[in-house]
Amino acid sequence: MILNKKLNNALCKRSVVKVITGINNFNLNEIIVKAKAAEIAGATYLDIAANVDILYQVKQISSLPICVSSIDIDELFICFRAGASILEIGNFDIFYKKGITFSSDQLLKLAEQLIHRVPLACICVTIPHTLELKEQISLAQKLEALGIDMIQTEGISSKIQSNSRLINSLNNASASLSSTYVLAKFTNIPIISSSSINPLSAPIAISYGASGVGIGSFLSNFHYPLDMSLVIRSIIQSMNDNLDLSTNSNSLVLSSILNQSVSQA
Repeated sequence: MILNKKLNNALCKRSVVKVITGINNFNLNEIIVKAKAAEIAGATYLDIAANVDILYQVKQISSLPICVSSIDIDELFICFRAGASILEIGNFDIFYKKGITFSSDQLLKLAEQLIHRVPLACICVTIPHTLELKEQISLAQKLEALGIDMIQTEGISSKIQSNSRLINSLNNASASLSSTYVLAKFTNIPIISSSSINPLSAPIAISYGASGVGIGSFLSNFHYPLDMSLVIRSIIQSMNDNLDLSTNSNSLVLSSILNQSVSQA
């Protein structure tokens, strides 16, 4: 499937940074603020709701590749025809809040339908954190066999809160980081690690095998393009610094994250 040149280069360098505006966010002003911040900071691409009107508006003010997210194949198809560079099945946060979850079979069928409709599109599929790790591995391997270009891992909100926004964000990213580590061991498909990614968790995601990260909820603490761009830039810099984590420290951090995930269950 056709990959945008900018995205392909970033995937090869494992330096992808996407800015997420939200699958259920149709506030154009808010989306434009984040889009401008992403461009200023040097993000790789934008992730917006699969809405043609919003897509057209964002394309007017940003030169970044645009990913549209939905679980509706028709919406994704229409957006691809309108110029979206990447199509994403997911994410599922708004559905979890309604008590709706997705099985591996459901996602495989959606992926197959999307490939059939748009065989030349670059496609990403979010792996639900609600699946057991064994199921996540199996789903990722099947998606890879189908020819899906990327997968995205997701986290779950933590019940344990700290006075530090960075620490809270790392806590919330624990499930996503755990999935990233495991899926990278059993697949060769590029992984975008998402959910509460910040300057602390971004380099950990890369060291665990991710090809990039998705930044969304962490930006909600900021309201101006310049502030957001500085935050995004700090995350990019933290990844570029290529922190030298030894095998032992990797194991210690992963063990801590996994233990924390279990304690929150």
